[in-house]
Amino acid sequence: MSDAKTIAFVGLGSMGLPMATNLVKAGHRVRGFDMREAAMDALAAEGGERPASLAAACEGAGVLVLMVVNAAQARGVLIGAGALAALPEGAHVCLMATCPPDEVATLAAEVAAAGRVFVDCPVSGGVVGAKAGTLTIMAGAATPAFEAVAPVLRVMGDKLYHCGTEPGQGAAVKAINQLLCGVHLAAAGEAMALGQKAGVDTATLLEIVSGSAASSWMLKDRGPRMLMDEPPVTSAVDIFVKDLGIALAAGRAAGMGLPLAAAAHQMFLAESGAGNGALDDSKVVAAYRRLNGIG
Repeated sequence: MSDAKTIAFVGLGSMGLPMATNLVKAGHRVRGFDMREAAMDALAAEGGERPASLAAACEGAGVLVLMVVNAAQARGVLIGAGALAALPEGAHVCLMATCPPDEVATLAAEVAAAGRVFVDCPVSGGVVGAKAGTLTIMAGAATPAFEAVAPVLRVMGDKLYHCGTEPGQGAAVKAINQLLCGVHLAAAGEAMALGQKAGVDTATLLEIVSGSAASSWMLKDRGPRMLMDEPPVTSAVDIFVKDLGIALAAGRAAGMGLPLAAAAHQMFLAESGAGNGALDDSKVVAAYRRLNGIG
């Protein structure tokens, strides 16, 4: 027998922990599970439960939230580690990670075959949105499944969209979102590197283009960090290596070429390959600098 107010939450990272904490504050019984003991302790300090095992977290839970890194980790939790079998019949599995749409659809079929209900619901908004409960959530699921978990999702995000009735459709929208973010960020890096190569004052350049039709959200947010030698890390280079890879996989699955996404992906790969994958994603500008001999 499942309890809709009892939530098993797997993945208490920089986004997962505040998301789970918001669920606790909203009155849900949240059993948080993570490979890191300190992460589970942190949720317990906020009023969450610290289960003895993954199976204990899932027992009787009406909803399992997976805030893991990728589809492989989600499969490992559900199938390899036995979370799916530990959940009650009819429980809802909410996959909130950014994953390739075709892999999401495959996983959804396995969850359905096991008598549980799958909801594809990746998020956008980063750590800031996770803490504030203002994430954008893009769901792909049958309407009854979406409506069943919507109250839980709305605690974590104030912009909830039902993108389609098939699992994988939420993942497709997230992939498109990340395609645009990655291309916009790479374009900003290219522009700022060109300004540096041309010898113009880059701070003035940034002020001009940020206030013109040339601007983008990514330029205004990441541009100032491109002027720093060691910008604070808000999102790593390797995140866009992964997410643009997912966008390209979505393109392949749809039979569509994505030349701009591919070019941007190469620039993030170059920066990661230089040993800087863990640095702030604004450092993609450094890949352009190296390519063009800019000191």
